[in-house]
Amino acid sequence: MKFKIYCVVVILLLSAGTAFPNGLSLNSIGPKGFGMGGAFVGLANDYSALYWNPAGLTQMQKNFVGVFATDIVPMGTYKLAPYNIDTKTKTNHYISPNLMGYYHCQLVEGLTWGLGVYVPAGIGSEWDGTDLAALSGNPSVEWMSKIGVINISPAVAYKFSDQFSMGITLNIFYGMFDMKRPGGGGYQYDESSTGLGYGVTMGTLFKPNSTFSIGLSVRTKIDVTMSGTAKNPAMAGTGATESDFDRDVSWPLWIAGGVAYRPMDNLVITFDVQFSQWSKSENVFTTKFDNARWMAALTPGDNNKFILRWNDATQVRLGACYTVNDNLDLRAGIYTDPAPAPVETYNILFPSIDYTGVTVGAGYKIESFVIDLGVEYLFGRDKEVQLLSPPIDKRMPGTHGMDIFAWSFGVGYEF
Repeated sequence: MKFKIYCVVVILLLSAGTAFPNGLSLNSIGPKGFGMGGAFVGLANDYSALYWNPAGLTQMQKNFVGVFATDIVPMGTYKLAPYNIDTKTKTNHYISPNLMGYYHCQLVEGLTWGLGVYVPAGIGSEWDGTDLAALSGNPSVEWMSKIGVINISPAVAYKFSDQFSMGITLNIFYGMFDMKRPGGGGYQYDESSTGLGYGVTMGTLFKPNSTFSIGLSVRTKIDVTMSGTAKNPAMAGTGATESDFDRDVSWPLWIAGGVAYRPMDNLVITFDVQFSQWSKSENVFTTKFDNARWMAALTPGDNNKFILRWNDATQVRLGACYTVNDNLDLRAGIYTDPAPAPVETYNILFPSIDYTGVTVGAGYKIESFVIDLGVEYLFGRDKEVQLLSPPIDKRMPGTHGMDIFAWSFGVGYEF
């Protein structure tokens, strides 16, 4: 009984103040980097340098435009034996189209312009409400989160010498977030919001000789004000079952360093360390409802706040690319992706699992056309969240699991 009461309290808190925690950033942008495990900061030798390290845009000899699509298929599980819950996420495909390209300035030697319109973050989860009826009291209640970010990113890079280049990308983030979950008392909570934010990515690339290249990339913290509408019939006692709201959220500071090593002409091995400062972005989000009665009802006890308390995380990535001939490249990679979310704030709509990612890929060139494919499988480590009695935090007890399958396919034209 205590657990049921606790679940209702947690559901009301999250329904009132659910934020946009982007602990689900896409791990790899661009099929080439995708196939190399995202160990691409020290190499950055295709159009996806816009994302990884804009200084890399100076390496290419011709102009280029490319399109690619990425499909992410999360496969989550949740078990809570005392309530006979043993369920899986619905099989959804989260597909994102992307466009990137670069152009060598004809007026200034060594200057390269670039532009990308792509999805740097986007995923979600959807669960069968019937399987979770013990938590909501109503089998028809939906549990769903859907996150997406579109980044419009103009870039410029300059080669100071054959050994040293610098670049900068302006990041214009347009965020979208939809969520459905229990609203208390067996009711359905539903919200949808969008927002806009700005930041930059700055990169350097140093090539002391033909064997090594070293890259450093920094993406600034991006603050976004999300605005939308929340609906909750459980709030009928306030005189309004819906309210507009604003919520300030952030994407974290990202710092990455990478090395590319060429032990032979047709082989390159890459190694990256990538740090995300989640503790300064995914901490506490406050929802400001336009409806004064909603605010009056939810503000006491900080019930209009969503508390995450995420930790900083560092990914370690290793990749390789083998050139079979002038037309064909083969790629592979592996990386570790630690979960930033502590057990104290864990819930099934924003799963944050420790992953080990394994990738393979290939690139094929036909005259001026380039075709790339990357495939990735993330093996998640089950997360055990202990049931406390009495509850002292906002954890969702049970055994949480998640594996993710993803692929990326691109076609480009060089001119």
